[in-house]
Amino acid sequence: MTGIIRELLLPIVRSFVEDRSLALFTKAGKWLDANLAGRHVKLVIGMFLGLAAFFFVPVVCGILGF
Repeated sequence: MTGIIRELLLPIVRSFVEDRSLALFTKAGKWLDANLAGRHVKLVIGMFLGLAAFFFVPVVCGILGF
């Protein structure tokens, strides 16, 4: 029974988390783009965000069991 629930519920939760996180990161990116001036500042902030995502995504996936 647990396996059936997991197989039915896991894709729904995964889809919801992916959709919400994409919407959140898109909104945050647009906000940052509007509020940051200069190409170099945007490049540095983008590198920091990319580095943070590089470590953050596996942690979240590990916690959620993906």
